[in-house]
Amino acid sequence: MDFITIDRLKKELDALTPMPPAAVRNLEQVYRVEWTYNSNAIEGNTLTLLETKLVLEEGLTIGGKKLREHFEVINHSEAISFIEDMISSNTELTEYMIKSVHHLVLKNIDDENAGRYRMINVMISGSRHIPPNFAIVSEKMEQLMTWYQAHKDQLHPVELAAEFLFRFVYIHPFADGNGRTARLLMNLVLMQHGYPPPILKAADTDRLTYYEALEEASLHGNVNPFIAFIGDAVVESLRRYIGAVT
Repeated sequence: MDFITIDRLKKELDALTPMPPAAVRNLEQVYRVEWTYNSNAIEGNTLTLLETKLVLEEGLTIGGKKLREHFEVINHSEAISFIEDMISSNTELTEYMIKSVHHLVLKNIDDENAGRYRMINVMISGSRHIPPNFAIVSEKMEQLMTWYQAHKDQLHPVELAAEFLFRFVYIHPFADGNGRTARLLMNLVLMQHGYPPPILKAADTDRLTYYEALEEASLHGNVNPFIAFIGDAVVESLRRYIGAVT
């Protein structure tokens, strides 16, 4: 992928820092709602963007919606706060931190499996990819973190974050909550490098492109379309942040 546009926009955003505190607060509030809504909607949560906002900001319970869907919203927001704390404290990404993020994602939904690698074999709905046997998940996650440590200062941050997400979902280390956890971790990597969090949209076309690119990488080893997809989302996020203060 051509990272020229991304690098140019990143420099433009860096030149605007420090951003006005009011603008930062507004962006963080908007992004928290949109990020939570879209990441949950990709996984089938039926709460609308407005309903997600009301649950997060007003603490409302939406009639006719499942309790699980409310917890998915609350949990995702808490997980965002957790990774923001990781960034502010310069905490390194480790398997323990991955499990901690996942625990927040599934808290009050599946406490038995929250923060624990899966003890069963799983299949991914709509995909021909078969994740590794559960008996080698720990080994595969150790290999993932070894790969991350070896490449975190070598790859472009967008390439690093995108490929980390792909490698994570390829392993599918948890029984549930892999997608939400993976996208949180991807954005953690990007935010650690000073990027605003890109929002992967749940709109039908975007979701289809997302899954098709993952499938291409999983079955044929071609991760470039997925990196390009993530790159487009990063460009959109950078432009949005720049536009908010110019």
